[in-house]
Amino acid sequence: MCPFVVLALVPLVLLGEDMPGREFKISSQSELVLLDASVKDSKGVHISGLTRDNFRVYENGILQKITEFSHADVPVTAGLVMDNSRSMGPNHSTLVTAGVAFVESSNRNDQIFVVNFNDVVRPGLPKNMPFSDDTNVLRAALLRGRPEGRTALFDAIVYGLKHLESGTQEKKALIVVTDGGDNASERTRQELMQLIQESRTTIYTVGIFDSEDLDRNPGVLKQIAHVSGGECFLPGKFEDVVPICRKIAVDIRNRYTLGYIPTRKSGRATLQKLRVTASAADGQKLTVHTRTSYVLPEPVGAK
Repeated sequence: MCPFVVLALVPLVLLGEDMPGREFKISSQSELVLLDASVKDSKGVHISGLTRDNFRVYENGILQKITEFSHADVPVTAGLVMDNSRSMGPNHSTLVTAGVAFVESSNRNDQIFVVNFNDVVRPGLPKNMPFSDDTNVLRAALLRGRPEGRTALFDAIVYGLKHLESGTQEKKALIVVTDGGDNASERTRQELMQLIQESRTTIYTVGIFDSEDLDRNPGVLKQIAHVSGGECFLPGKFEDVVPICRKIAVDIRNRYTLGYIPTRKSGRATLQKLRVTASAADGQKLTVHTRTSYVLPEPVGAK
């Protein structure tokens, strides 16, 4: 998995808050936890212009010193994980439109891939093309296959998380759209959540559920988004998926990056709880979407 804790021996590239559009490299002898955070006001409008002093990061209830900070529209590696099960048949064209809307609203330099899933998980792009930024190529990837079979949701997300590892962009995101709960995966919910906690990936979930669907499980989509720092959308009608995907693209382009050095209390891998708050100069209430936990791995060289 893409490590959530960046090891110091690997140079980290960030955009400096005082040097917009320019990159600088930092090297440290410590581990560095990086958080992607979206900040909105009470009306759901993205808030820009905040500095590190506007944020507070708590790990296991203890305030941390923010050592790295940036806010810039940088390219990301992103995956569209799209349900292609039998029940999606009547809405498949809308699903393709939603995926294209996401691509068109994204940074033009993003690395994007498509995962289509039903009973099995299939990459949408050709075998020799792991990513693309071409709208027509990605539209064709979304159109591959026909809606049939059941829903291997967990397997599809695991595939997406692993495929993100081959991307070169520092920030990673998955957008998952489904109309049913998992009923065909080999991976369990517990295994999936473990992988999400070990990853830096932000996951957005969109669920359209029929009230008569016995496999529906909006709770798992909420959990996936909440733990990873993304958002869960449960629209009332399928047509709403198109503007939601545009909204997700805008959110990805407006996220802050916060970094701090964690304090180890043992040499074992441990689950760390996170809470991030943000305050505005005028006192308005701000909502921060970022991950709520992560796994701090064993130190390098630990047996």
